[in-house]
Amino acid sequence: MAVCALGQAPAQASGDAEDGPVSIGVIGMGLRVDEVRVLLDGWKPGVRARISEWRGGEYVRTIRGWKAMSSMRQGRYKYEIATWKLNKSFRHRSRICAEVTGHAERMPCVTIKR
Repeated sequence: MAVCALGQAPAQASGDAEDGPVSIGVIGMGLRVDEVRVLLDGWKPGVRARISEWRGGEYVRTIRGWKAMSSMRQGRYKYEIATWKLNKSFRHRSRICAEVTGHAERMPCVTIKR
């Protein structure tokens, strides 16, 4: 269930990226983002996540604020997950980035492209 890539991955409102134990998955079509999922490898009770928009290397805004992540298990793989239904359009080349408490140095991003 882990999403794979490094740093930022190009997407057409669908894609994923990973930075160490933190990963982000974006689902959508064109420039419209339907859903965003943030995962953290392992179980870490009390951990929270948020998503933000970046453009040209600059912070634009918080898309959704801090949300408690849920502990999940699939086979032997344990992880924390937070999911947001967005149903919003973003500008071409906007980046949606994930932050997780306790992992400030990690911020995977997906670039939204036409």
